[in-house]
Parts: sequence; C-alpha cells; structure tokens
Amino acid sequence: MWTATDHPPEQETERAPEEGPAPERREGEPPNTAPKQAQAAEMGESRDLATELEKAQAEAGALKDQLLRALAEAENTRRRTHRDREEFARYAASPLAKDILPVADNLARALAAVPQEALDTDEALKNLVEGIAATDRQLRAALERHHIKRIDPQGERFDSHRHQAMFEVSDSGQPSGTIVQVLQPGYMLHDRLLRPALVGVAKAEPASAQTANSGEESPGD
Repeated sequence: MWTATDHPPEQETERAPEEGPAPERREGEPPNTAPKQAQAAEMGESRDLATELEKAQAEAGALKDQLLRALAEAENTRRRTHRDREEFARYAASPLAKDILPVADNLARALAAVPQEALDTDEALKNLVEGIAATDRQLRAALERHHIKRIDPQGERFDSHRHQAMFEVSDSGQPSGTIVQVLQPGYMLHDRLLRPALVGVAKAEPASAQTANSGEESPGD
C-alpha cells in the first residue's frame, strides 16, 4: 500500500526494439542477388527498346527510300509518256509523207520532160503543162504546211546525214565534196530525215592536175 505522499512506482514504458546491425550471412548461405537481377532486367529492357527503336527507324528509312524511288519512277514515266506522245504527234505524218513523195517526184519529172519548143508550138500541151505545174506548186505548199521541207542541195557541201552520193564527177571545176548534180531531192519532216537527196559529188583532182592548173594560171615571162 502507498499513500498520497508516497511517490507512485515508476511504470515501465514499452520501447520499440532498436534495429540492430544486419544479420551476418552465415557461412554457406547464398548471397542476396535480387537487386542486381532487377537492375539487370531493367538494363535488358532498355537494350531491347533501343534495338526495337533502331529496327523501326531502319524500316521507316527503307520505306521512305522506296516511296521516293516510286515517286521518281512515276515522274519519269509521266515525262516519258508525254515526250512519246509529243513525238508521235510531231512525226505521225511520216508514213503518209513517204508515200506522197514519189508523186511529187513524178510531177517534177513530167515538167522537166517537156521541151520548151513543144510548148511554143502546141497550145494544148502548154495548157496541160500549166495544169501539172499548178498541181506541183499546190502539192509543195501542202507539204510545207505540214513541215515537210524539200532538200535541193545543188552547190552545197556534201553531208552524209542528208545526202546520198551516187557517183563522183571529175573535172567539174568545183572543190572536192561539192554537190554538182541532184538526181532526186530529199525531204525533211521537222528535224527528221524522210529521204536523203541523191547527188553527184565533185571528185578531188589529182595532185599533178592541180600543179598543171597552177602553172597555167602563172605564165612565165
């Protein structure tokens, strides 16, 4: 028993147990590797994500390259089709023109075959020739309207791209390679050759002949 004057007995308060040092690993007990495993798993996931990202970027680059190539090919096809269409329209008259050219040749031959003396004495023949000449002029004008131009290279320098040499002419008095005779005129459609002109070309004079001619031109005293 205790009275008021006496001090009450001290009551013991419960204390939280203090954390002591981590228990030491017993000999033979495996180490705790869970934190390291978690860290390794996170690093593995990061590497996987980086690999997937690189793969996705590579696929996107490949698809972009394919798209650009397809667009370029489509543009090239469009331009090629446009160019082919323009070229077809530009030269569509080639087959018809080639069939008409012999008609123009025959009209020219008919006019050249009639001697002037016959025209002076035969009125009917003169009228016929005038009609043929009018037809020839009309045909040439129609060819010109469709950009079919006549090649008549008399006196020009021989050009293998537009002329076809049939023979050489000696002692023509013209420089070598000059066209001295036109057997058949050629024709061009725009910038394309329809038919080469058939021509005779001046032949180069031998050196001895040139020396003799030069001596004749320079007489002595």
